[in-house]
Amino acid sequence: MVDETKPKRKRRVPSRLIEVDAWIDTSLFRVWHGFVQWWESVTILSRRMRARGFSRVMVELACEGLTLGLAGFVLLLALAQPAMEMVSNGLPQEAAYSVSFLDRKGNEIGRRGVIRAAAVPIDELPDHFIKAVLATEDRRFFDHWGIDLFGLLRALGENARAGGVVQGGSTLTQQLAKNVFLTPEQSLERKINEAFLSMWLEANLSKREILSMYLDRAYMGGGSFGAAAAAEFYFDKSIRDVNLAEAAMLAGLFKAPAKYAPHINLPAARARANEVLTNMVQAEFMTEGQVVAARRHPASVVDRSQRSSPDYFLDYAFDEVQRLVETNHLGVRNLTARTTIDLKLQDLADESVEYHLRQFGKNYGVDEAAMAVLASDGAVRAIVGGRDYGISQFNRAARALRQPGSSFKVYVYAAAMQAGMKPDDTIVDSPLTIGNWSPQNYGRSFSGRVTLQNALARSLNVPAVKLYRQVGMDNTVKLAHEMGIESELRGDKTMALGTSEVTVLDQATAYTVFANGGESSNRHAITQLIDAEGRIVWDARRDLPPRHRILSEQATKYMNEMLVNVSEHGTARRAQLSMTRVAGKTGTTQSYRDGWFVGFTGNFVAAVWFGNDSFAPTKNVTGGSLPAMTWQRFMEAAHQGIELKPIPYIENPFPEGEREVAERGDDAPVPTGPTGLTQEAEDIMLTIGEELRSLPPLIAEKLADASAVGTGDGMGRDRSASN
Repeated sequence: MVDETKPKRKRRVPSRLIEVDAWIDTSLFRVWHGFVQWWESVTILSRRMRARGFSRVMVELACEGLTLGLAGFVLLLALAQPAMEMVSNGLPQEAAYSVSFLDRKGNEIGRRGVIRAAAVPIDELPDHFIKAVLATEDRRFFDHWGIDLFGLLRALGENARAGGVVQGGSTLTQQLAKNVFLTPEQSLERKINEAFLSMWLEANLSKREILSMYLDRAYMGGGSFGAAAAAEFYFDKSIRDVNLAEAAMLAGLFKAPAKYAPHINLPAARARANEVLTNMVQAEFMTEGQVVAARRHPASVVDRSQRSSPDYFLDYAFDEVQRLVETNHLGVRNLTARTTIDLKLQDLADESVEYHLRQFGKNYGVDEAAMAVLASDGAVRAIVGGRDYGISQFNRAARALRQPGSSFKVYVYAAAMQAGMKPDDTIVDSPLTIGNWSPQNYGRSFSGRVTLQNALARSLNVPAVKLYRQVGMDNTVKLAHEMGIESELRGDKTMALGTSEVTVLDQATAYTVFANGGESSNRHAITQLIDAEGRIVWDARRDLPPRHRILSEQATKYMNEMLVNVSEHGTARRAQLSMTRVAGKTGTTQSYRDGWFVGFTGNFVAAVWFGNDSFAPTKNVTGGSLPAMTWQRFMEAAHQGIELKPIPYIENPFPEGEREVAERGDDAPVPTGPTGLTQEAEDIMLTIGEELRSLPPLIAEKLADASAVGTGDGMGRDRSASN
């Protein structure tokens, strides 16, 4: 019996969370069940589509190709980054300047600026000229997209049949990309950038624009840029009026303007023009009957045989003009610039560089050289930016960054002299280890306690590093910049041995501080700028900063004494002159990639560099060999018939009987030079030198110790970097 008097218990209402949980479970089940059914249908479908036999092979290849293609796309994207950075701001614009240049005596020596791009609209160019260019340079120009694979294969076939390079595979677009954006460095990286830049040009410019830009910017010899300027220079007529024979001669210049320039070698230019006519026939742009008259009556040119254009100097001076106009806010574009160049010295510098490359370049495995000549006040007298401006307009004197080797040690020693040290102070030449780096001297021997003067003359590496640590990295870098090094210096433990890259002009500028008694030099190539109305808008005597003292008189005296000692008793004895004393320093980098000599007299300062654009090692080019010999040949002629000035704080001329005859420099293991030996004798001497260097280390060290010269210029025996 139920007790109805008790209160009834209230029933608990189910929580709403149970409903939510049930909904989640149901939804997950349905999703999973649906996925299983879908996957089963996909599996069934894929089984039906599964390829078998030959079809399966094709599918597998397609899949692998897709995978490799994706990986290749990612790789190409990574490789394209440097090229994309170059074009991030679009095409580099040619300056809207027109500058006529005069030498020191007021004679016109060349022009730069808009004259090099005095563009004639492509529609106004003669049809036969366009056909001549395309037939010779890029027959499939209107069919490819920047890179012509068919043309490349054809060129490879022609070269294979000829047993040498007779035809190039670069398209006209690739040549334009190289001219506008790149340097002549022979490297895989440059070729990759060239390919991407070519595709960028094709994507952003029309074919007509690319062709027009190529014809306007290409160097055509004789200091002229562009077809319009070349027609004026060679034929004294407008490009619109050239006939077929003249057009063929112009088209033949694009390949090698220096080699085929008609004002230098008219027979070679005519032979090249005949090849262009043949190309036009082979490309079916013209018939043999249409070109026969041009073959029978080749083009004649205006006599320009007496004109010599110092093109590397003009390029450098043109850059300086633009900088002066912009920094001084002159607001003018049409100018006449009086320069500091001495054409006699320029010719001597060109001849000296070419002579040594021609005579000894092959044996030494060196293809390029650069030279800069300055007066002690910083006036640039001559610039040799490379072996042949027609082949490469890249100015190695002003733009190429190369390791200076031991020629950089002068800044360490100058900082030491400025800090109060003396040439007869001593330093211990003994083993040294800094972290995991152990610098070594040439010959891997040590000399114990040596004077600073002796250490510099023998170009010992370890004393230079120890001295560098004493004077301080920051002090050395600061002094080098104050003396004229404009390149960025990497201040690290190896910098004392010349591992930071500099330019030839940097070196020549810095050494002028020694040549003018310790004062700054204000390097300049322009003395006056004159506007179209004849007004002098800039004058070096008025507008250059005043010279100031960088080294104390005592420090300069000590440095000049030590640098004279380098040429008379050290590594630079090949640089001695017959009429006056010489001061300077050699430099040789690791694996003989760079050879330097930077030296001065009381009259001139000159820096000489030998090496290869590809940074390939030379065959033992040292600072005391080709660079010192080139410097000596130039200076010997440059000092004829002028008033000889003494090196500051150095007795001049040579005291009777004091001078030593330089048979070889300390850092020159091979006695090669203008000795009067036949080429066969030179080859024999080179072979003997190679055999001597292959001797066991102990014998080699004894021979080195027994020699009359010091331990040399280092020449990369320091495995970390350079001498």
